[in-house]
Amino acid sequence: MEAVPPLSQTLQRLHTLIQEQGLDQSVLLDPEKLAEQTALPEASVRALLHGGATLPADSVNDRVRSRIRTLAHAHIRRTGSRMSDLASRVSERLGVSEVWARLVCDGKKVPSVEFLHGLVRFFDVEGGEAFFTAPADEALNRVLLPIVDRLQSSEGGDPVLALMDRYGVRATDLRAHGSLTREQLERLLEGVLRSVVPPGGGRDQ
Repeated sequence: MEAVPPLSQTLQRLHTLIQEQGLDQSVLLDPEKLAEQTALPEASVRALLHGGATLPADSVNDRVRSRIRTLAHAHIRRTGSRMSDLASRVSERLGVSEVWARLVCDGKKVPSVEFLHGLVRFFDVEGGEAFFTAPADEALNRVLLPIVDRLQSSEGGDPVLALMDRYGVRATDLRAHGSLTREQLERLLEGVLRSVVPPGGGRDQ
């Protein structure tokens, strides 16, 4: 099994690929989006992106409570619901009391291993329980490694992946269009290009 590179190495490779391919670093390494994907504080993400500054020490329980609370509040904002609504849904889905579900979702109690496993499915997070328990640098690294893989694939000449990265198009952005084939995706991106490239393929003077 290939060893996972540390965050510092991942960032170094990312910066090289971004520079070589002329991509928009602010799109690929957007601290706000990365914070959402990792359930880390945006300030922590920014610190890690700028050289992996040492973050305050925390315990596994601190991480679990913080990341569950972050996911819960993001869910509430996204759905326009209330904490009581979320607690009710978690209670019904995972078979715990609403009181306990609310305490966990509010970051006031640490869930059992079984409950944590259920929250992985409920919030549909990648990485299993490690999403909640991994140190901040490992959590960010987990999200950045697929970006490295995608950019390295585009180096091999895949124009679709290259265009998606150049214009900040993510797979998640295309969910509204349903399941797209490669040909359909190419046509969609060609439409994007036609909207930004002058007629005849000329360049701005």
